Amino acid sequence: MRTLLVWCPDWPVIALELVEGIPATGPVAVVRANRVIACSEAARAERVKRGLRKREAQSRCPRLTVVEHDPDRDARAFEPVVAAVEELVVGVEAIRPGSCALAAKGPVRYFGGEERTAEAIVERIAEVCGVESQVGIADGVFAAGLAARTGRIVPPGETREFLAGLPVEALDRPQLTDLLRRLGVRTLGEFAALPAADVLSRFGFDAALAHRLAAGRDHRPLAVRRVPPDLDVTETYDEPLDRVDVAAFAARSLAERLHEKLAAHGLACTRVAIEAVTADGQELHRVWRHDGLLTAVAIADRVRWQLDGWISGRRERPVSGIVRLRLIPEGVLSHVGLQPGLWGETGEERERAHRALHRVQGILGPEAVLTAVLGGGRSPDDQARMVPWGDERIPTRSGQPPWPGRIPAPAPAQVLAAPARVMVYDAAGVPVEVSGRLEVSAPPARVVISATGRERRRERSVEVIGWIGPWPADERWWAAEESRRRARFQVALPGGWGLLLSLAGGIWSVEAIYD
Repeated sequence: MRTLLVWCPDWPVIALELVEGIPATGPVAVVRANRVIACSEAARAERVKRGLRKREAQSRCPRLTVVEHDPDRDARAFEPVVAAVEELVVGVEAIRPGSCALAAKGPVRYFGGEERTAEAIVERIAEVCGVESQVGIADGVFAAGLAARTGRIVPPGETREFLAGLPVEALDRPQLTDLLRRLGVRTLGEFAALPAADVLSRFGFDAALAHRLAAGRDHRPLAVRRVPPDLDVTETYDEPLDRVDVAAFAARSLAERLHEKLAAHGLACTRVAIEAVTADGQELHRVWRHDGLLTAVAIADRVRWQLDGWISGRRERPVSGIVRLRLIPEGVLSHVGLQPGLWGETGEERERAHRALHRVQGILGPEAVLTAVLGGGRSPDDQARMVPWGDERIPTRSGQPPWPGRIPAPAPAQVLAAPARVMVYDAAGVPVEVSGRLEVSAPPARVVISATGRERRRERSVEVIGWIGPWPADERWWAAEESRRRARFQVALPGGWGLLLSLAGGIWSVEAIYD
């Protein structure tokens, strides 16, 4: 489907100027969880960019104005922009604050071409809101979003060619793109050329979704079903809602009712339409879209954002309070995970725990709550990876064998609290060295273990009957300085014993002994 996407660059910074009056022309940075998520053009001129820590950004630009991220502020300021677009076209979907999309077929017929449609929307936003925006048109939401970054209109049927030349960083998946870079895959075209089945089996479901996007297919295939009329929830208020705090309470109650009704039918939604009627009969309507499934908290947040924009926004503010509010789920699909248990509502404790964890993340940032994901690796610390709570719990590496050098089951018989010193020699008695390309100078033939007793230092020389390695102890081997690199090595000894060795700064040590 031809999709038109409107994108407002640096929206958290622009929203800061619209709501709090901090000029976006100066060096400004918006941070979340102590990292920069958006910055102004003046800040970028001082080498401030996304992902920098707050202290490093301030060291690069001492005049930098740093403000904490506020999603409510972004959504409230974006409401006039969506309203301005809706004055020209219908069916606008707010993807996130700073970005909205719509089907391009109808507007293109009305305005007489895609270029005229894009020009009309950009001019309308600039005229009404005084905000700079860019429009991208392509086949699908993902491609249209990338085209909007340069204000480009991709001709029909050429979306795949347009995506092929873009770097893999356009997928906005840092871990996947880092892995693809190290494998030699640098563009979306090279990634799309890989077999889909191999991508799914090697990298997991999220990478398979990214592979679809790189191939130019639409944002997400959904098994959309017709929404039964009784899934809508409506509330009428005797006292009109004319204050944001009262509207927020009403939004939470209505969102919980909608989520409970969907869960009772084993359903979930990806879009929610919000309808409001004021005391003088004015009707307001907006559709909010989400990349994943909308939870009760997510629905409540979007309803609260929308009511905040209607009540306290600069434009389209109701002349009287809201007397009726209605939520309509759209993009409904079956979701077995929401099905009630056989003997009643099971999993309520889990839902309460999830809400508490999301609340902590909302206060301290997403990295404040982590969960472990087991995957492939050679040692126990390689196999466990910590990811923020709520992210996809998909291993970055397959846990299936073969993993050369992996410590076999059972777990090591002894893990040393303080690694013992050891020397590794080849058949000629020359110490074995490891190059920066993880190549040994010669096959190891003997290890000499140094142990310190109560009275004197003892050394024991043992023959090596088998070995494997080395491999990097972490993924930063190639980028780290030579003195900070750490590699691991595994050797087999007579009698069925084995050692897990570590090499750091040219010094060998024993990490674990296993049988």
